[in-house]
Amino acid sequence: MFKTLNLIGGSWRHATDGASTVVTDPATDAVLAEVPRCTAFDVQDAIGAAAGALPAWRALSALDRAKVLRRLAALVDDQRDRLAALITSENGKPLAEARAEVEYGHGFLAWAAEEGLRVYGESVPSWNTDKRISVLRQPVGVTAAITPWNFPLAMLTRKLGPALATGCTMIVKPATQTPLTALALGELAVEAGVPAGVLNVVTGSGPVVAGPIFADPRVRKVSFTGSTEVGQELIRLSAGNVTRLSLELGGHAPLLVLDDADLDVAVAGTLRAKFRNTGQSCIAANRIYVVASRYEEFCAAYVEAVRTQRVGRGDQDVEIGPLIDDEAVKKVQEHVDDAVAKGATLACGGGTVDLGPGHSGRFFAPTVLTGVRPDMLISSEETFGPVAGISPVDDVDAAVELANDSPYGLAAYVFGRDIGQVTRVVERLEYGVVGVNDGTPSTAQAPFGGMKTSGYGREGGRYVMGEYLEIKYVSVAL
Repeated sequence: MFKTLNLIGGSWRHATDGASTVVTDPATDAVLAEVPRCTAFDVQDAIGAAAGALPAWRALSALDRAKVLRRLAALVDDQRDRLAALITSENGKPLAEARAEVEYGHGFLAWAAEEGLRVYGESVPSWNTDKRISVLRQPVGVTAAITPWNFPLAMLTRKLGPALATGCTMIVKPATQTPLTALALGELAVEAGVPAGVLNVVTGSGPVVAGPIFADPRVRKVSFTGSTEVGQELIRLSAGNVTRLSLELGGHAPLLVLDDADLDVAVAGTLRAKFRNTGQSCIAANRIYVVASRYEEFCAAYVEAVRTQRVGRGDQDVEIGPLIDDEAVKKVQEHVDDAVAKGATLACGGGTVDLGPGHSGRFFAPTVLTGVRPDMLISSEETFGPVAGISPVDDVDAAVELANDSPYGLAAYVFGRDIGQVTRVVERLEYGVVGVNDGTPSTAQAPFGGMKTSGYGREGGRYVMGEYLEIKYVSVAL
């Protein structure tokens, strides 16, 4: 086990009042650890530590900061098995997926270390010969990250890497269900030589942490991954100090199977897009639209593939682990029951799986619903579970119209072989990320983020660096 205390100013600390929260395994309900339930005073201390560490950290050269990030990335890679086991124990995802998340998270640190070396300014030609104009890019200052439970390492490193690479300091608030991975990363950061106060990790409830963060004018930037509803509240909180935000919010992704799609590619890609992390992903395919001429054969092949998905504890050889908590199970079951009651056909699955003594009741069978209509809950709400809803559509235009008929705009998927048709579809889709014949498009090198109520700002690639930089224009009269 890694550390289980808060990291504030380089010290490992209990909550000020000694309160703690139990962390359990969603697969078995076994107690994994207790972590501090921090108070507002603890958060204020973390902000103070980050503010105190800022001048020295931002004064370092980009190369020196990159060296520290490279050491942290190397430690994450070296400890990948321990980190993967930790992710599986507190999140429940299959161990193979946890290992993939560690690799994914490592990529954000490694990429940011190198991209931080390429934060350039500009020289701007002046209309006056007695003036010289330049543009500087400087760290925004103290930042905060509020991360979700479904990817507890990757969603943190995606924020932490660019923040540290650009010279910012950070306070991290991990999800209450999965705080151990963030604390483990904090421990590795200390070992890598990240100076005291540059990274601080505080565990506790969202409102207790968010309140002091948004009330303190020293915190200039917050990056949040989570629900649209919470994101909207953070926008309201940010108004007081005009705190910069990056928001990755709800998804509800559509997936389009066009009339010329390669069936094998479409089935395999849709399987990954839907059931990765047991469907608990903001970019999980939630609405599957299949052109009528391919509908029957796609449904038959997809159901056959879904039936091969094994359910069990993440430390076993399975593809489907437990849902994160009882509320998640309740929501998934409600979506299934609502669809069936309104006329959808239950092709497979449909309820929880009893795995016997020692297992929780959070294992839900991989489920396929066919004949899904727009008036069903699964068509308007994120399911966040292993349920695929498939709808027939008359043609490509109808598929695009239904795909865009949503307040969300995070990710979408298209399967087809006609490059002209696919290109036109991609250009019409109102989504920030589009996978073409690709069920897993996320990567450290590319910008990730959404449109509409799915948020704003981008993470990944060179685009994320600007999220942590201020632009300063300098005019010099000679």
